[in-house]
Amino acid sequence: MQPVRWGVLGAARFAREHMAPAIHAAEGAELAALATSDPAKAAGFRAFCPSLTLHPTYEALLADPGIDAVYIPLPNHMHVEWTLKCLAAGKHVLTEKPIALKAREIDQIIAARDRSKLLAAEAYMIVHHPQWQRAKEWFEAGEIGDLVHADVAFSFNLTDGGNIRNKPETGGGSLRDIGVYTFGCARFVTRAEPVDISARIHREGGVDVFAQVAATMEGPKGRFTYGSMTSMRMYNRQVATFQGTKGMIRLEGGPFNANVNDLAAVELHQRGNRVTVERFPTANHYKLQVEAFGRTVREGVAYPCSLEFVRGTQAMMDRVYEVAVEI
Repeated sequence: MQPVRWGVLGAARFAREHMAPAIHAAEGAELAALATSDPAKAAGFRAFCPSLTLHPTYEALLADPGIDAVYIPLPNHMHVEWTLKCLAAGKHVLTEKPIALKAREIDQIIAARDRSKLLAAEAYMIVHHPQWQRAKEWFEAGEIGDLVHADVAFSFNLTDGGNIRNKPETGGGSLRDIGVYTFGCARFVTRAEPVDISARIHREGGVDVFAQVAATMEGPKGRFTYGSMTSMRMYNRQVATFQGTKGMIRLEGGPFNANVNDLAAVELHQRGNRVTVERFPTANHYKLQVEAFGRTVREGVAYPCSLEFVRGTQAMMDRVYEVAVEI
């Protein structure tokens, strides 16, 4: 089959360092074009993909008949607009998380996806990583018995006031940046949804820089309690724990930035102090995401992370903002 030919909207650093190299390396994909008004910003992309076509505007890239799919790494507040424009232009589209700032905005993307018969997806890469797939398999197989409590933490220290994550006008804040991981990973592993939610938020400059969330979750395997913490003003920490009646699944070190902070690994703790550890030193979840996207586009394989799943995470986030107490 012909490879999926990709274009990238904007020369964002994240795209240059992670997603564009992943597209370039992925089986069944070809990094073909970049849209940027500043040719100097293309140098980092052309360093590993010299044949890259440059377009001076986003509209020009969308009008390129040689592009099959578009990756959008734009600031959060621009995601819905350009996702819809990609679909209207007849392009499959992979948009950075969060794909929208409200759950209701995802409804119009779903409707546009269904009308166009194209693939539209959020770049929620962790579900493509084998460590999270193994965690889900262990949970589904009953390896930890009945789940009693899940807790997730994700923090980093971002002091640059000019960063878009620190700007309310660009959809910044810790929840929108990393809450998608703390909420979404629990929903992915357990297939559970919140029954009730409480939250505490601390804001600086109009964005939440700390959020603590507690919830009761319910899914096919019953109810459990859930807790999470996200912060953009604390030392780096990433951990997710699923604690049951007979064991515990734990991902620590870097489950959301696999093989960046630490080696990707998942642990299964069971009775008798028995610990099973699986490590994944070479798995690149960005590359795996692109390959999964390509299989859906070329072969019609079901995509592992639907917009309906993404909407559930955003609905949970919307609820947190509604009920949160300011601290």
